[in-house]
Amino acid sequence: MDLATVGGLIFATILTIVAIKLGSPLETFFDLPSVLMVLLGSFGIMFVCFPTANMKDLFRVIKKGFFHKNRSTEQLLQLMREMSSRARREGVLVLEDMVADQDDDFLKKGIQMVVDGHDPSAIEEVLYNEIDNMASRHKDGADLLDQMGTYAPAMGMIGTLVGLVQMLQNLDDPTAIGPAMAVALLTTFYGAVMANMFALPLAHKLKMRSANEVAEKSLVVQGLLSILAGESPRFLVDRLNAQLPPSDRLTEAAG
Repeated sequence: MDLATVGGLIFATILTIVAIKLGSPLETFFDLPSVLMVLLGSFGIMFVCFPTANMKDLFRVIKKGFFHKNRSTEQLLQLMREMSSRARREGVLVLEDMVADQDDDFLKKGIQMVVDGHDPSAIEEVLYNEIDNMASRHKDGADLLDQMGTYAPAMGMIGTLVGLVQMLQNLDDPTAIGPAMAVALLTTFYGAVMANMFALPLAHKLKMRSANEVAEKSLVVQGLLSILAGESPRFLVDRLNAQLPPSDRLTEAAG
C-alpha cells in the first residue's frame, strides 16, 4: 500500500472535517440528493466520454493509486552489472539461468530475447514498442481520473443551479431561503472535494508513476543492449548512471 497516498487523503479529509466542525455541526454538510447528483452524475458523464471497456478499468486504476510497490534503481543496476560480468566471462547463454529468478515480466522477456540470440535492433524495437504500449495504457487510466476531476465540479454546479431555481420558487417564505441556499451550495462543495481531494491528485500520481516505470524499463533495454554489445560492466553502469539523478546512481565500482 502507498502510505503517502492514503496518509495524504486521510490528512486532507480530517482537516476538512475539523474546519467544518469548528463552524457548524457536521450533519449540516450532508445532503443525499447532492451526493447522488455529483457521484452518479459524474459517472454517467464519464460513460459518455469513454467506451464501456475503459470504464470497466476505473476501479482497477483507482486501486493502483493506493497500492504500488517501488523498485530499487540501485538493485536494478546491480543486477545489470552482475549480468554483464557473467555474460563477459561465460557468454550470454549463461543468463538463461537468471530468467526464472526475475519477478518482472518485461525483464524476463528481455533476458530471454538476449539468450535466444535475436538481433540487437530487433530486441530494441520489440521492447520499446512494449514500453510505448504500456505508457499508452497508463495514460488511458490516468485520463479516467482526469475527466472525473473535470466533470465532478461541473455536476456540482449543475446541482447548485437546480437548487437555486427551486429556492427562487419559494421566495414567499423568507425563513426557508437560507437553508435552501446552503443545500444548493453543497453540490458545488461535493464536486470540488471529489475533484481536488481525490480524482485529480490520484491522476497526477499515476502519471508520475508511469513516467518512472517508463524510465526504469528504458534502463533495462539499455542495459541489455550494452550486454549484447560486449561492453564492460563498469561502462554499463556509467551508461545507465548518466540517465539517473545523482541520488539514484550506483556509485560503487563496477567489476
